[in-house]
Amino acid sequence: MFEFENLGIGGGGLPPELFQEIAKEELLIRIRVEKRKWGREVTIIEGLNDPSIDLKEMAAKLKSKLACGGTAKNGRIELQGNHKERVKELLVEMGFPEENIIIVD
Repeated sequence: MFEFENLGIGGGGLPPELFQEIAKEELLIRIRVEKRKWGREVTIIEGLNDPSIDLKEMAAKLKSKLACGGTAKNGRIELQGNHKERVKELLVEMGFPEENIIIVD
């Protein structure tokens, strides 16, 4: 969990969960599908670059829910297969606003 007190953004004793919710409101998340070697598809989720979001933990949750492989690297999540519609649904369930999630075709 990211410590806002270290930046001098104390928040007057507000819980860190509140800052995490505010961070989710500010993000613009892009979901796209990329073709890789031998025609394999990879779903790429970009825009989750807030320090309060644990990319590896989020990737693990998505991989579990979608029953696929994947990784979190270079500030983005890569999932094996075409899961763009289902990923959007899962991100909304995780608390990200639907209007901030864009599926790029």
